[in-house]
Amino acid sequence: MAGFLHFTLLLFLNCVSFVLVPNVLAINTTTVRPTVVSDAAESLFSAGRSDATEVPTAGLTTAYSKPTAETTTTTEHTTKAAGRAAPGREAEEEEGPPELECPPLGLESLKVKDNQLRASSFKRRGLGPHRGRLNIQSGTQDGDIYDGAWCAQYRDKNQWLEVDARRPTRFTGIILQGRNSIWSWDVVHSYKVQFSNDTLVWKPCMNGTEEAVFEGNQDAETPVLALFNTSTVARYVRINPQTWYQNGTQGHICLRAEVLGCALPDPNNIYAWQTEPTESRDKLDFRHHNYKEMRKLMKSVNDACPDITRIYSIGKSYTGLKLYVMEISDNPGKHELGEPEFRYVAGMHGNEVLGRELLLNLMQYMCQEYKRGDQRIVRLVKDTRIHLLPSMNPDGYEMAFKKGSELAGWALGRYSYEGIDMNHNFADLNSVMWTAIELETDRSKLINHYFPIPEQYTSEEAFVASETRAVISWMQNIPFVLSANLHGGELVVTYPYDMTRDWAPREHTPTADESFFRWLATAYASTNQVMSNPDRRPCHNKDFLRYNNIINGADWHNVPGSMNDFSYLHTNCFEVTVELSCDKFPHASELPIEWENNRESLLVYMEQVCLHRYSLFHIHAYFILKSSLLM
Repeated sequence: MAGFLHFTLLLFLNCVSFVLVPNVLAINTTTVRPTVVSDAAESLFSAGRSDATEVPTAGLTTAYSKPTAETTTTTEHTTKAAGRAAPGREAEEEEGPPELECPPLGLESLKVKDNQLRASSFKRRGLGPHRGRLNIQSGTQDGDIYDGAWCAQYRDKNQWLEVDARRPTRFTGIILQGRNSIWSWDVVHSYKVQFSNDTLVWKPCMNGTEEAVFEGNQDAETPVLALFNTSTVARYVRINPQTWYQNGTQGHICLRAEVLGCALPDPNNIYAWQTEPTESRDKLDFRHHNYKEMRKLMKSVNDACPDITRIYSIGKSYTGLKLYVMEISDNPGKHELGEPEFRYVAGMHGNEVLGRELLLNLMQYMCQEYKRGDQRIVRLVKDTRIHLLPSMNPDGYEMAFKKGSELAGWALGRYSYEGIDMNHNFADLNSVMWTAIELETDRSKLINHYFPIPEQYTSEEAFVASETRAVISWMQNIPFVLSANLHGGELVVTYPYDMTRDWAPREHTPTADESFFRWLATAYASTNQVMSNPDRRPCHNKDFLRYNNIINGADWHNVPGSMNDFSYLHTNCFEVTVELSCDKFPHASELPIEWENNRESLLVYMEQVCLHRYSLFHIHAYFILKSSLLM
């Protein structure tokens, strides 16, 4: 090809950086010193590791080591993890996520496409290399096309999973998981790593004069991080399993992975067509905010826009963290006749963190745009009373935050401090309604609105999270008419009912307002840049593109005691659930583009309360009037 640059690949056995040099020989002799980690991070890195492991230890090394008492400094090449507090006394007292030199390439977030993944072999399509992604979830059946890992067809040390970064990249580490399956137990105990720039010549990562062998998993779900002693520049990287769990003929080579790497600048702009946008045009605070930093950010917004914002608390978490709400209105603190009340709730599951950051972005954005005179935002502020609860489960978030975006796994921080899944913790009013329908012969006597909470649910002994009680009280005190709660781990908008009538695993269970709920769900999904992309691949084990990215909640899976159903039946507030991203805990580098993906959707959904205010008010007023007549 005319103008094609012939590159010479220089690889060095001690795993130092190798570079591509046009037509000349050159050596990049810069090595990266090993990363020094804190004791907290060391315990994190050891998650899933057992001292009783039977993995051969001859030549086995890991890319991290426990600091000695003399180790007091950190490498110059590590960067602050997103969300860490600034240096100082407060930062020293807080335990934050481990420091990673380079971000993930994006296997988990799907930034790395299926055609960038190859393997030596695979058992079947559902266990192909495209499934070897960190935290990917399997379907309910082994053998379907949505299984829970890459699994090699053969059981030998020649198997590999290959990632094409598509451009020269400085690789710094690997994160590994076992297979996600309710039927099988498959994990890789140890592995090697090789690098190439043409897939023809491969050189191993070395530990001195021997090939480095990295420690893998002892269980299927705990992510295990291995940092290379020195970084390596290449285009391709291979994970080469060496030992794995073998249960006779049942154990297989299966893994899910993420690769850490920094893309190098492209002076010739050869890869410009492959470059995806990574920035936002809005100047917002794009990082992960722990509890203290969230409070500071909310206060800064309130200080910048005191005339249209108010911060208040609706209660406390189990450990005493306040559940803060940001109110945005032209008359903060006052319910005005004819002005609809709207709410966004995020962080019900503490490890699904994107919603939290989007709401913090939204309050900053609305303050900035209101001051600029953006008429769209001015109209929203004047016509609507908006309430933003960025963290319903701050205890769970703090647990996930301390592990970090790649190492929290799929479930850590999901539940409250007491171990309660708050999306199953609201009163089951669906069963109350359906039982009444079955028993009552005179339909005119049936309650069809403002269902009361069963007495046993309100007792002190009831297993109800303090956070759930706080949100219920909030719902009862403010006449909300429209709401959405923000989750993560999928890309879809669900609407009530979430619970099936006969406790079936899944069954379409519509409300009387099915068409209106579908409209609301579509308003968000159709304006979301990722959901509305017809070429996107499914996140995990269900293809929601077939449903236009909206689905009746019960038709997905049965969720008794959901906030959506409770909001609808107890307070007549229309509420949907928005699953924002395939990755529950995106890396901080992904936050700007996630804001771009969701900004229009967040605004359009809020605008539905104004566009349909008369419909919503008619329904709400009818229920209130009927209640007063029956009293």
